[in-house]
Amino acid sequence: MTLYSPFKIFVVEDNEWYGELLVHRLSQNPNHSVHRFSTAQACLEQLGEMPDFITLDYSLPDAKGEQLLRQISDRLPGTEILVISGQEDVGTAVRMLQQGAYDYLVKDGNTLDRLWNIVGKVEQQVLLRRENTQLRQQIGARYGPGQAILGEHLLVQQVLTLIAKAARTSITVSVSGETGTGKNLAAKTIHFQSDRAARPFVAVNMAAIPHELIDSELFGHEKGAFAGAVARRVGRLEEANGGTLFLDEIADLDLSLQAKLLRVLQERKVPRVGGSQHVAFDVRLIVATHRDLLVEVQAGRFREDLYYRLLGLPIALPPLRQRGTDILLLADVFVREFCNFNNLPPRQLTESARKQLMAHTFPGNVRELKAVVELATVLADGEQIQAADLSLRSGKASIGVCSQLSLRDQTTAIVQGCLDEMGGDVLAVAARLQIGKSTIYRMIQQQELHIS
Repeated sequence: MTLYSPFKIFVVEDNEWYGELLVHRLSQNPNHSVHRFSTAQACLEQLGEMPDFITLDYSLPDAKGEQLLRQISDRLPGTEILVISGQEDVGTAVRMLQQGAYDYLVKDGNTLDRLWNIVGKVEQQVLLRRENTQLRQQIGARYGPGQAILGEHLLVQQVLTLIAKAARTSITVSVSGETGTGKNLAAKTIHFQSDRAARPFVAVNMAAIPHELIDSELFGHEKGAFAGAVARRVGRLEEANGGTLFLDEIADLDLSLQAKLLRVLQERKVPRVGGSQHVAFDVRLIVATHRDLLVEVQAGRFREDLYYRLLGLPIALPPLRQRGTDILLLADVFVREFCNFNNLPPRQLTESARKQLMAHTFPGNVRELKAVVELATVLADGEQIQAADLSLRSGKASIGVCSQLSLRDQTTAIVQGCLDEMGGDVLAVAARLQIGKSTIYRMIQQQELHIS
């Protein structure tokens, strides 16, 4: 797998001295392949080389920056574009960010250092995307669709990187995240990337099993062990031997059984209920919960020694509301898969429907998004899915939408609501909320906020 092919950068700058200065600075990283163009036309003619990053002078002899930005974005939607201008103009900066620019820099004494830092961040994202795209392709080719997590946001790329690292060994993995973020899918992805992929993947939802049956479910039982035990039953630990055991909602496990699970994991042998023999097993263990296990430990509801036994490699899945335009990427995938499965003609989300999806906080996360767009696909008249076809539980993001939102998410919701109300006027929002405009620009750049 080739992960470190050159990071290709286009520098579009008509000032020869400044252009060479940019090229010299960016070429200091030996992994960078830097090419400079003096005109918009020269850059457009070479877009077939698929640059990973472009620095764009706002004022070029044959085109304005806004015009070239649109043309490049149309042809290379995945390429990040940084606009560099000789003048500070807030209105221009806002327009460029609205049109998809990664950032807007004004030429000053700190521009080269800021540029270097930005390129480093984008390069990291691109390398993660390359690695995880190849991993998804390998998994999809071998195990079929639906066995890999989709998403281009940096938070998702970081999760996929941790999943790939986990798959190289048999380390225990603890997956956390809100309901609907894809904990089960993360566990399957780890399993199918590992050398245990040909062995069983056994999933147990601890919250769905009656308390009195969990012991038998996990560890099995011998014939006659209790009333109704008419035959020997192999428990889930034995069933998963050689493969992966996924214990979902582990926080729901009763304290008395927590002690038994800890002992079994330490000894790597399982005693069937009603039996005297201990059966050896070899499983990779993955646990998941939507709760904070450390809080459960502090409250006395979860054993501290078991907590540290299960912690292993922790992987936190981000809520959908923090994943920016991944909402639209996933929505398109769900619509396409639903149409294919049900032999429906292709349908597409209209621009108004896409904006409405981006404005929603999705307390049910990916699971909610999938249900919403599948229903909308059924309700749509014709090939276009309209905003009216979307059955969302709430409208625009606002404080109080979900009592489970963190302070950060509540803050983001407030700023987004003001942006929507004020037509994307960053200065007006900053003045109304008494926060710095640079804070809003940064949140827009990081895809936490969206200007419609």
